[in-house]
Amino acid sequence: MGSLGWAVALSILSAASYAGAAVAQERLAEHRHRGLTRWAVALLLTAGGVVLHVIALNFGTVAVVQALGTLTLLFALPISALRYRERISIPAWIDAGLTVAGLALIMSLSVESTEPVLLSETAGRYVSFLTLAVVAALTTVAAVAHSARWRAAMLAAAAGVAFGIGSVLSKGLLAAFLDDGAGAVSLFLTGMVVLLSLGGYLLSQFSYRGAGLATPLATVSVTNPIVAAIAGVLLFDESFRFGATGLTVVALAAVVMTLGVIGLSRRTAAPVPAAIADPDPDFGTRLPELTEH
Repeated sequence: MGSLGWAVALSILSAASYAGAAVAQERLAEHRHRGLTRWAVALLLTAGGVVLHVIALNFGTVAVVQALGTLTLLFALPISALRYRERISIPAWIDAGLTVAGLALIMSLSVESTEPVLLSETAGRYVSFLTLAVVAALTTVAAVAHSARWRAAMLAAAAGVAFGIGSVLSKGLLAAFLDDGAGAVSLFLTGMVVLLSLGGYLLSQFSYRGAGLATPLATVSVTNPIVAAIAGVLLFDESFRFGATGLTVVALAAVVMTLGVIGLSRRTAAPVPAAIADPDPDFGTRLPELTEH
């Protein structure tokens, strides 16, 4: 199996694991984030998805692997239909088709850089600090937002940025490890990957509170691959076939995929009932106790 084949296979397995984690997170939201067992299941499935995702990054470009992450919603579509005993509607199939079509175009035009995938410590630090600043800004906006939907969108966007850059840093660290061994792996960047991964997970979980699941799912699913793809082009010199024409087609494919992802997120996530939605708009003053039963 070629590199692209491994990237696709591992990304599909990762997406399946993330889909299971999304279901577990939905159950957490329904139970007001209580229960260590529910947290453990969600964390284990998320961790499995992360490991498979990081390995996939070694075989494909960031743009392709991150875009394939949107397949999580395709896995979630039948899971949601079975859970709520509903048929998959024709519009849902159309959204799935748009997502797959966009993915296929991006994959067919993506080209791995001919240069070694290396990320310098200096560049990694700049990217890390910029990412922390963006995540902090989005979280601050979420904390003062009066609309539950806007709060959810801002938190999910912050999570998407954290996940996207975390993947980019992971690709650089994995390349350093495979080329020069453990001694070449930056401890600072390793810590940043852990911080961004855990921070992204918590932000995405908090984004589910009080506004249903459709808005957060759509926002994080779109923000993550876009941020990662841009960073991959800038840091790893990743590109696309046919020059400017290829970039235009990829941009259009990204729009098509985004429309499909937004539609899928609305059809795979049931809103949190009002009785269990968080009635407190002051996100910044009350965070859930993770160890509460």
